[in-house]
Amino acid sequence: MEENLKQQPTDIIKIALYGPESTGKTTLAKQLAQHFQTIWIEEFARDYLQKKWDNSQSICAPEDLLPIAIGQVKLENVALKSANNYLFCDTNLMCTKVFSEIYYGFCDSSLDKAARKHKYDLFFLTDIDVPFEKDDLRDKPNEREMLLQKFEQALIDNNKPYIKLSGNQEERLQKAIIALEELEKTKNIGLNSYDFVQMKKLQVSIDEVETHLGIFKNGIPKTTLEKPATVKNGILAISNDEAIYYANFFDQKKETLKLQKFVPASGAASRMFKFLTEFLNEFKVNEETLNAYINRKKCSAMPVFMIGLEKFPFFKEVLNATKSQYSDYQKQTKDVRVYLFVKTLLGASHFDFASKPKGILPFHEYSDHIATPIEEHLNESGFYAASKGVSNLHFTISEEHQDAFEKIISDVKEKVENASETKINIDFSYQHKSTDTIASDINGEPFRLENGQLFFRPGGHGALIQNLNDLNGDVIFIKNIDNVIQNHISEISLYKKALGGILVEIQEKIFFYLKELESERANKELIDEVVDFAKNKIHCPVISDFSKYTKESKIEHLQELLNRPIRVCGMVKNEGEPGGGPFWVRGEKGNLSLQIVESSQVDLQNPLQAKIMAQSTHFNPVDLVCGVKDYKNDKFDLTQFIDHNSGFIAEKTKNGKNIKAYELPGLWNGAMASWITIFVEVPLITFNPVKTVNDLLKPAHQPQ
Repeated sequence: MEENLKQQPTDIIKIALYGPESTGKTTLAKQLAQHFQTIWIEEFARDYLQKKWDNSQSICAPEDLLPIAIGQVKLENVALKSANNYLFCDTNLMCTKVFSEIYYGFCDSSLDKAARKHKYDLFFLTDIDVPFEKDDLRDKPNEREMLLQKFEQALIDNNKPYIKLSGNQEERLQKAIIALEELEKTKNIGLNSYDFVQMKKLQVSIDEVETHLGIFKNGIPKTTLEKPATVKNGILAISNDEAIYYANFFDQKKETLKLQKFVPASGAASRMFKFLTEFLNEFKVNEETLNAYINRKKCSAMPVFMIGLEKFPFFKEVLNATKSQYSDYQKQTKDVRVYLFVKTLLGASHFDFASKPKGILPFHEYSDHIATPIEEHLNESGFYAASKGVSNLHFTISEEHQDAFEKIISDVKEKVENASETKINIDFSYQHKSTDTIASDINGEPFRLENGQLFFRPGGHGALIQNLNDLNGDVIFIKNIDNVIQNHISEISLYKKALGGILVEIQEKIFFYLKELESERANKELIDEVVDFAKNKIHCPVISDFSKYTKESKIEHLQELLNRPIRVCGMVKNEGEPGGGPFWVRGEKGNLSLQIVESSQVDLQNPLQAKIMAQSTHFNPVDLVCGVKDYKNDKFDLTQFIDHNSGFIAEKTKNGKNIKAYELPGLWNGAMASWITIFVEVPLITFNPVKTVNDLLKPAHQPQ
């Protein structure tokens, strides 16, 4: 019996059309066979049972199922000899197994074993969103929902690779064709059907996976630094009077613009408390003193934390909770009290600050309340990101933390709106799962979890270019969630608006030139003027043999140079903070451009490149104002302006094993590499991020 139910081995890609009765399996099998120029096999049971009905008016009985199964397997095995790459099966033994269990409450053991064992490269589960067509053999038109659930559960229980097909006949066909083309790509790069289904569920592109696996094996070209951008050589320095001028200019223009503020806020605060987490894990309570630990671990951050303990905005609340949790707290030594305080601060059953997003943590202590970064960003919005009394604030967050964000916002929004006389519209987005990147082992092969699945990781802040691309503002301010302060809001707002004013002024000039270039007024004088503007105002050198171009080609080249998204980036003087800086970079074609470059993008083993990196005078504080619409007021597709060679490979561990992780081109460097870029020097007071918890002790984060 088992031999009659055995599938023949084959390299043919076998696709099972699978689902309840009257869901379009046969139609789709025929269509796919025609499209891929191969054959399909009919449902053996239909002819078998139709003859039985015609002869005796009898319906299917349990004793019919094994002959049906044997007949179906024979059809499939014979058809393999004539199939061309694909074979489409208008049913399979899993269908027969589910049918038997639904109608008779059991399944023959031989049939059950064969159905579980049979392999198909993919199951297409056909949905019930098509009309039920009754015939002599179909008898459950009112139980389609139950049947679909049973059929799908069988696939899940038996670990079969499947995707569900819904929609009308044409929609299903197109979805199936695309899926099969992607399945074939997946197999061609050495992955399997289960990987394909996993990627479909995550909405991860197979082409992206192939690219990233290639990067793991071949590496990423390093950025070639030409020289650091400096004041008067790539960085615009403005006086206080000029800042006031541009801020006023922005105020004059903003009422005709839709302003948005974009705040990346999805990251957890784990790095902020890293040295405290290490302290919890490694301090030998009652065996060593704090000083001994500090000396043993060379932990310079710990003494700063202890000295400033009472100045932290969370101090009183955490201290009270610690005393409540540990009744003998006051009897302990000072060292143990510090340990218990940190344990309460970070413990999963207590405040658990290290696993929470920075946005919801207490940052600033005022006379009447404690403020989070969320509240501070709302405050800022009313100062510089509002027009016509309305501000639009967008947070990118982790979905699991949305309730916490909304709770804080509901508590403070009305108060902030009343104080600023500004209506603040707030919305959220999550990092697209489709931007997750595959991880590899140290040899560049796909890394798999214990259950055999591929391991995908968030692709870093570069993934947020997709979220930014979804916004519809005329001018978009970008600022990190942790870069807010308690004081000097007026000075910060002055320079944010000044950056906005510079953006609008340059944008107006670009729009004017683009309209003139496509008009009959585009003469030699205009072209020369645009060339001078491109070279000297927006740092976009024209191509070297530009003078040899025809007039039409010159205009086309200038239009390509000018018709791009624009970013004006605040730069502060370099004081040793980790992160990217402004540089002149030489591209693959030899052209120079202004870029924000991270050290990970540079070959620091090259002495010349390391020297240029060390000569950087300024630092990128993620202080950007962006123009993302063209001169016709249409949105740019920001994904078309990414330098895909500017990501980097990070060494990580997973389940105790070393892995390689690919970080996408960063939001403000590689993801914006092809934007028109203007660097502007801004005061250091505008940059006060909280990278570690001790940063909250700096004057900018303390009450005046």
